[in-house]
Amino acid sequence: MLLIALVLPVYVANAQFNIGERVQDKVNDRINNKIDEGIDKGLDEVEGGLKGENKNSKKVEEDQDSENADENSSSEADENTQKPKSGKQDQPSLQSYSKYDFVPGDKVLYFEDFSQDAIGDFPALWTSNGSGEVKTVNIAPGKWFHLNGEDAAYCYTKNIKFPENFIVEFDIIPDDEYRDGITFTLYEENPDDSKEMNDDLFPGNEGLHINLKSDGWETKGYRNEDNADMTGQSVKNPVLKEQVNHVIIWIQKRRVRIYHQGAKTLDVPTNIFEGTVFNRMRFGGWDAKSWPMVSNIKITTASPDTRSKLITEGKLVTYGITFDVNKAEIKSESYGTLNSIAEVLKANPDVRIKIVGHTDSDGADAANLDLSKRRAASVKNELVKAFGIAASRLESDGKGESLPVAPNDTPLNKAMNRRVEFLKL
Repeated sequence: MLLIALVLPVYVANAQFNIGERVQDKVNDRINNKIDEGIDKGLDEVEGGLKGENKNSKKVEEDQDSENADENSSSEADENTQKPKSGKQDQPSLQSYSKYDFVPGDKVLYFEDFSQDAIGDFPALWTSNGSGEVKTVNIAPGKWFHLNGEDAAYCYTKNIKFPENFIVEFDIIPDDEYRDGITFTLYEENPDDSKEMNDDLFPGNEGLHINLKSDGWETKGYRNEDNADMTGQSVKNPVLKEQVNHVIIWIQKRRVRIYHQGAKTLDVPTNIFEGTVFNRMRFGGWDAKSWPMVSNIKITTASPDTRSKLITEGKLVTYGITFDVNKAEIKSESYGTLNSIAEVLKANPDVRIKIVGHTDSDGADAANLDLSKRRAASVKNELVKAFGIAASRLESDGKGESLPVAPNDTPLNKAMNRRVEFLKL
């Protein structure tokens, strides 16, 4: 007991000393670890920057059109809504479309977004020998025509008076089985054998097949009386499965150009037989395992005289500057139109212009007025930022739905009212 009484105080003192020493060591270790972590993080960020990594990239949110949001809440829309596997896409920058050499004209000949059709119905102005229905999708706003028939043709029931120089645009969402599943055809209907629904392999007297494939593009101009055809092929920028693809087809007499994914993918100078006058169009699917969706089909005249319209006449109306539904961000395929405006302004440095936005009548008046002003401001900002036009030469304003050029009663007329005007000051 005496020995314990003598040794215990020394042991306690040493223990206290060791605890204090260990605490100090732990503190030093943790401080050093934090310093090391900070150094490592800094080096990682520097290294990542050298590799071109962008750790602060923002994901583009896909917004639903408010009208379709209401429809999606119903059981009928839920049953008919497709959900492709791939979803959000980064919006390409406007500059990435700098190789687009087309400018849509100042007249809309046809527009179809199926807005007048009920979800689940077959579109009223189309016919087919197969099945199809209007649906909504989770990756894009608006309504879509699902071409879900087996080995079927889908024909627009009315004639369209196509000029020699025109542009066809449409959006298509191929399904995950898509291979060679859809062909877009322009043709000249035989007046002595006119068919509202034509499922012939080569309809009409003559025409042009454009095959949208998952591995490229194929075109075939044909003339039935001569049993002859002229083909073109390209493997550049094929349509992407389960994504929204914006396809642009420019017909200029016998020349065919196709644009997709920010570039010209095919250009065939003599792809159409001499003297062909198109008056009908259709989609055809002869691959039973592929059922894509289409929407926003637009036909416009092509290549307006921008200089004459703006400088000589003092006003240019364009449908070549486009926006998503209820948004003011400019779509990338608007580059060609903006570039033509910029070239005119650069060639005429003393000219000042006012940019005026217009909408259709869908939605509230106040919301449309605000949207038109924001869209006009976006056009002004893009001309300044991307094309180097002095801001002092530009004004912007919006008129909403107050100055329509057509009744707001059909998709075509509404498309004519959604426009951007440039006024010489």
